[in-house]
Amino acid sequence: MTETTKNEQLSYEQARAELASVVERLEAGGSSLEESLALWERGEQLAGVCQRWLDGARARIDAARQRPEE
Repeated sequence: MTETTKNEQLSYEQARAELASVVERLEAGGSSLEESLALWERGEQLAGVCQRWLDGARARIDAARQRPEE
């Protein structure tokens, strides 16, 4: 399974929780440069997953608001 496929299977909550963990690890310091770069890259991927979920939610809300009331 590719990294993209794994990311696509994450729920918003899962991606957000993992992103928070990545941020905590980066803020704590003590990681090697290579580890820090890998964490940063993972954080960017997770932020993208979260953003796609939020964009999708916004599109659904906008579509629902445009429907005429019955």
